[in-house]
Amino acid sequence: MLETKTAYTPSAFTNGYEFTQGAGYALPEYPFVAPSELNSKEITRHPVVIVGGGITGLSLACALARYGVKAVLLDEDNTVGVKGASSRGICYTQKSLEIFHRLGIYERIAAKGVQWSVGRTFAGKDEVYSFDLRQQSNFNLSTQPPFINIQQFYIEGYLVERIYELGHVDLRWKSRVTGFSQNAEAATLTVETPAGSYQIAAEHVIDASGSHTPFHQWAGATMQTRNGDDRWCIADVRFSKHPPVERHTWIEAPFNENRAVWQHLMADDVWRIDYQMAPNANPEEVSREDVVRQRLQRQFGADVEVEIVWVGPYAYRSRCLDKLRLGRVFFMGDTAKIVSPFGARGGNTGVADADNLAWKLAAVLRGRASPTLLESYNAERLEAAQQNVLVTNRTARFLRPADGMERCFRTAAIGLAKQYPFARALVNTGRMAVANTYTQSRICESTGGQSVQNVAFRWANGDQGSVNDLLQWADGDLLVLVFGELTATGLERLQRLAEHAPVRSVQVLAPDDPAQAVEHLRDINARGTGHLQGACHVFGHAWALLRPDGYLAATGETVDGQLVAAVEKTLGLR
Repeated sequence: MLETKTAYTPSAFTNGYEFTQGAGYALPEYPFVAPSELNSKEITRHPVVIVGGGITGLSLACALARYGVKAVLLDEDNTVGVKGASSRGICYTQKSLEIFHRLGIYERIAAKGVQWSVGRTFAGKDEVYSFDLRQQSNFNLSTQPPFINIQQFYIEGYLVERIYELGHVDLRWKSRVTGFSQNAEAATLTVETPAGSYQIAAEHVIDASGSHTPFHQWAGATMQTRNGDDRWCIADVRFSKHPPVERHTWIEAPFNENRAVWQHLMADDVWRIDYQMAPNANPEEVSREDVVRQRLQRQFGADVEVEIVWVGPYAYRSRCLDKLRLGRVFFMGDTAKIVSPFGARGGNTGVADADNLAWKLAAVLRGRASPTLLESYNAERLEAAQQNVLVTNRTARFLRPADGMERCFRTAAIGLAKQYPFARALVNTGRMAVANTYTQSRICESTGGQSVQNVAFRWANGDQGSVNDLLQWADGDLLVLVFGELTATGLERLQRLAEHAPVRSVQVLAPDDPAQAVEHLRDINARGTGHLQGACHVFGHAWALLRPDGYLAATGETVDGQLVAAVEKTLGLR
C-alpha cells in the first residue's frame, strides 16, 4: 500500500501556476457527510471511484449518473472552482456544449454565458486575420453554437446540481485520497476526512484530481514534459463601457510593449484579459493592482473605469502521459495531459475524456460490451491528448519564438498577412478546439472516428429533434441510422440485430419518402434543409453506426454482415 500518513487539513489550492491572488468569486459550499465506511471494519467495493471534483471528474460522474451507473466521487474540497484563485477555464467549444446538452445542463450554460463566433487578430494597429466560426463546416451544422464563454465554476456547479438530481453517484466532499494499491482483484484507496480515515475498494479508479496528482507516482506513470519560459498575467475585470463581444488577440500589442494580449467576455459582464509578460517578469510585481490598472489604462484609455475581479500571473508548460490507463487506473483531464490554453484545448478535452470513458464503463458494467472495450480509451484519448499538446506547443512557439529561424518566420508571416490573404493562416494565435478525430482507434472502422454534430431533424410527428435526442433515446446502446429506402431483407436483419445486440435502429427519410420502419424521422430542419446525412459523412442509400458519445463508428451501403461486424468491433468483441 502506497500512502501518506497525514491528518485531514483544509486544502492548499493551486492551479499549477506560479502565483495567484484575489478572492473575487463567491463559490457554493457543500456539506461533508460522514460515509458509512467510517464505522465499518469491512472494505466496501464500488464499481467506479472518481478522484477529483473538477470539470472533468464531475462530467464523468454526471454521465455515469445519466446511464444509471453507481459511482463514488471523492474531492478534497467542499466547493467548485478554486478558492482565492481564478475562474480558470472560460471558453467552451461546441463539442463540450453538445456533451453538456446530453447531460442536461446546456440550457443553463447558454442562459448564463456569452456566445461568440468572431475572432480578430491584430499586429500593432493592423488587423491581420479574422474568422467567423459559424461559416466553418466544423461548427455550422450543430444546434449548439461554436463557443460559449462562461466561468468554469458555473459549469461545475451546474454539474453538481444535476448529479444530485439524477442520483446514483455518491459525492463525497472533504475526502482526500492519501493511499492507493491495486492488484488483480481490485484497487484499494485510503481516504482522509474531517471525521477520520477509511478504505474503499474499486473495480475502476478514475484519476481526475489535477496536475499535482499522486496517482502518477502510485501507478508508475511516465510522461513527456516541456517547460517554457513564457510568462503571462491574467486579469478578470468589469468595465463601465464594454469592448466588442468578440475574441480579440494581439500578437504585438503597442500598449503591452509589443507583446501578446488576449481579450474575452465571460458571464456577469466580466472580461478576461491575458497579457504576455517579459520572460524574467516578477510574478508579484506584474500582478499588483496598481500595475494592472496602469496596464489597463494603456490599453483602454486613461479614463477607463474598471472593477478588478481577480488577478494572477502564470507560466505555461505542457505534459502528456505515455499511457492513460495503468491497471485499474484511468487518467483524464489535467492528470492525462497539460496544454497551454491557446485555442481552449484544456478543459474541453477533459470533458471529452469523460464522455469517451463514460459510455464504455456503462456498457461494460451493464453487461452490454466486453471489458476489452475499455482498452480503447487509451488509444483514442491519448491520440487526442498528443494532438492537442502538439497544436498548442506550436502556438506557444509562434507567440514566443526563439531567436533565429522561428522569429524570422513569425516576422515574415505577420508582414505577409497584412497584405496577402494566403499568409493569414500562418498567423497562429491559437487553433480553436474542435472534436478530435480518432485515426488509431481499435473500435472504429476506417470509415469512422469522426464526431457527428448535433444537427436538427423532424420526428415522424413533425416535432423537431436532434442527434442528441436520438442518443438519449438509445440510452447507451449503439445507434444505426439507415438513410433512404429499406429492403425487406434489410429490415429483417435490423430487427434480428436488435434482438441479439445492444443496438437501436432508425430510418432516416426525405420529407416525402414513404416509411418502412416504425422508428423513422425526416432529415429536414426548421429552415427546410437536411444536414443529418452530411453530418454522418454518408450520401445516398447508406447506414451510419453511432456510438453513445456521438462519434461515428462505421458507415456502409448495405445492411449486411459488414454492419454486424462493425457492431461487434465497436463493443470490443472483435
